[in-house]
Amino acid sequence: MILESTWQKLSHLNPAYLSVTFGAGGSTLDATRETVEALIRESGVPVAPHISCMAQHREMLRDILQSYRDKGVNRLVVLRGDRPDGMEGPGPFQYANELVAYVREEFGDHFHIEVACYPEFHPESATPQSELMYFKAKVEAGANGAITQYFYNPDSYFRFVDDCRGMGIDIPITPGIMPITNYKQLSRFSGMCGAEIPQWIRRRLQGFGDDGAAIREFGLDVVTSLCERLLEGGAPGLHIYTLNRANASMLLWQRLTQL
Repeated sequence: MILESTWQKLSHLNPAYLSVTFGAGGSTLDATRETVEALIRESGVPVAPHISCMAQHREMLRDILQSYRDKGVNRLVVLRGDRPDGMEGPGPFQYANELVAYVREEFGDHFHIEVACYPEFHPESATPQSELMYFKAKVEAGANGAITQYFYNPDSYFRFVDDCRGMGIDIPITPGIMPITNYKQLSRFSGMCGAEIPQWIRRRLQGFGDDGAAIREFGLDVVTSLCERLLEGGAPGLHIYTLNRANASMLLWQRLTQL
């Protein structure tokens, strides 16, 4: 089983937590809960479930949060998320700041709440300033920290952090890191979420064609250098998007610990 193999490998790296995501556009709360409960039983690593605005009823969301609390979960990643296929009508929450406020209202300070932010800006945001205002609303609702969308230009992260500090946003902002292992997949993801692949990286990846080994080696060099610069520049840590594949994350960890 891919998931089991992934957490078994990653647990040896002593991560602060394992996050469990919703699949875009169709996954259910129950599937996420089952995965979370299995990881709690078997992994020995703290688990941070993703919670999104896809719950159709407040009671449904409260039940799942209560079950997480009862099982010892104390960290959440709270997102707006994508409404699943087949869900009819608006749910009780439309935006992540509303969801953060609800978790605080129902459970006080029990959960450490991480939210999303976008150094290169969400594709639905009208302006960079509006993106910052949306982020600030989540912080004011009770977020403890934030995880960024992935990026490959470290200057975009540092500029974003500076802009946030200028607006009084003082929570830790952890850069999200996407290992590069498959150019076609990365290009598709980036087009959907608005993450920029710098032209020099894109052209090099295109030049490798179907040479998967060359793509992975080049990608490891690029992402290692990115992480090194981020950590040297004061980033509070790294959040690796594994996509249920542990090997790229393990190689990255090995490179970083040898620096």
